[in-house]
Amino acid sequence: MNVLSHENVFLLAGAGLSSTAAVLHVLIIFGGANWYRFFGAGEAMAKVAEAGSVYPGFITSGIALLLMLWSAYALAGAGLPVLSGLPLIKPALLVITAIYLLRGMAPLPLWLLAPRQLTPFWLWSSAICTIFGLVHLLGLLQIWRQN
Repeated sequence: MNVLSHENVFLLAGAGLSSTAAVLHVLIIFGGANWYRFFGAGEAMAKVAEAGSVYPGFITSGIALLLMLWSAYALAGAGLPVLSGLPLIKPALLVITAIYLLRGMAPLPLWLLAPRQLTPFWLWSSAICTIFGLVHLLGLLQIWRQN
């Protein structure tokens, strides 16, 4: 059963979005505390980075690696032959899409339960995750219809 299609521009775009986010996370590690602050990681994370702890870099590296894996799955779903051997492509893309969309909706309960904690970071990062999720959803729907 081949779920791959070279014509899936949405999954190609999704792969590009996830890999761009991964590279940004790596740059944040090298940018240090001010980058953690600017991108909304919070003052606590920035202070730990300023203190020279490896913790922020470890966490941020983990996020970057996960985003690269998600990019690989999107490329596999889009039809990149070298990645076609990844296991469970459709279910993985379903989970990835769901995570992006759920993260995109995160401000809704926050707005209802703790509106004072709804920061600009929550709004813009949720908008980005919603866009990523919708792009992945369109690509996922395309490969779901193929079989």
